[in-house]
Amino acid sequence: MSAFGEVRSEWGLRKIVLAVASGFGVIALIVFGSMLLENNGASEIMVVQSPLSGEFTVYKTPGLKMQGGGTITRYKLRDQFWFSSDPSRGSGEDQSIEIRFNDNGRARLSGSISWEMPLSDSAIIQLHRQYGSAEAIQHQLISTVVGKSVFLTGPLMSSTESNSTKRNDLLSLIIDQINHGVYKTESRETRVQDEMTGVTKTVRITTLVPSTVAADRGYARQEGSPLDEFNIRTFNLAIDQIHYDSTVEMQIKQQQTAIMQVQTALAQAKTAEQAAITAEKNGQAEAAKARWEQEVIKAREVTSAEQRREVARLDAEAADFRKLANIRDGEGEARKRQLIMNADGALSMKLEAFVKVNQFYATAIQGYTGNWVPSIVMGSSGASSAPGSGANGLIDMLMARTARDLALDFRAGLGNDPARPRAATPAPRSTP
Repeated sequence: MSAFGEVRSEWGLRKIVLAVASGFGVIALIVFGSMLLENNGASEIMVVQSPLSGEFTVYKTPGLKMQGGGTITRYKLRDQFWFSSDPSRGSGEDQSIEIRFNDNGRARLSGSISWEMPLSDSAIIQLHRQYGSAEAIQHQLISTVVGKSVFLTGPLMSSTESNSTKRNDLLSLIIDQINHGVYKTESRETRVQDEMTGVTKTVRITTLVPSTVAADRGYARQEGSPLDEFNIRTFNLAIDQIHYDSTVEMQIKQQQTAIMQVQTALAQAKTAEQAAITAEKNGQAEAAKARWEQEVIKAREVTSAEQRREVARLDAEAADFRKLANIRDGEGEARKRQLIMNADGALSMKLEAFVKVNQFYATAIQGYTGNWVPSIVMGSSGASSAPGSGANGLIDMLMARTARDLALDFRAGLGNDPARPRAATPAPRSTP
């Protein structure tokens, strides 16, 4: 073979080797290129194990991270553990947890609890080394701790109490044991009477052992919580349903019926009490109304009496004024008459009386037809013995008497004037 042929043959062999090497390089790049970088989600923690040293690298922030061909394990920052009998929740199977109470009643709890991964690299690596995946943490750690806490809470109450008076305690006792460890307890058997059936039965009463250690949070712990050891935080424990066995269900229904009867009786008692209070208040209101109506009548009568008293007082004052006026009028009239009397001796009245008296005499004499004096008179003769002179004398005498009775002095009112005529004084007549 010539030298040219040998060179050509050698060059062809190199080309083949280079082509093969290039092919392997492309294949290696394709295979291992995807293992150089990896994206970490915002709600994930990524643990990368180096293929050469075996060391672990923890990534907790989102974005592209160096994988370097290592093995990747992903964990959710927060996850939900279901222990529900509903197939649509959790794994699709009945995952409810059995609980037994101190009266031997049984039930199955359905619910859920949320949990969070720790944030320190050492705790995450420790969890990863022991469990290796999120599924293993949930089934081997979370499920075990929750199941134990539920199981050990049951003896702390009866089945009927778990449905009524201690329902909130059931939830708080479970979550406290999940987070801080199961309680250390003491138990004893005792005979009690069933509240519903009245049957005496033997029950085991379990009580918590108190503790003064601050870490125990008031009660002694049988063991610490593994979740606390790994810094796993749990929250939002929810009990959706409690499925009691048939015996307990019957007791609960009887208890609910009794409670409803008690509540009904209490409501009726409250209604009756309220009705009594209402009646009392209505009576008080009616009494107050009647009292105020009487007060109104009293005030009206008092006002009317005060008005009458005021009118009477005013009438009395008016009468006093009238009396005073009458007295003053009388005094004025008396004074007037006194003055008149002093002035003329009541001449006008006396004259008026004198005239009336003489009118009466004249009328009487005019109608009289008999003899006024004896027809025969013994005595001296003269004018005085003339017929009719006796009647004249009688009249003169009566007039003189009347004048005397009236104290009539015809000179009164004439003063001492000698020119005024004076009334003639009749001469006395002699009687035979």
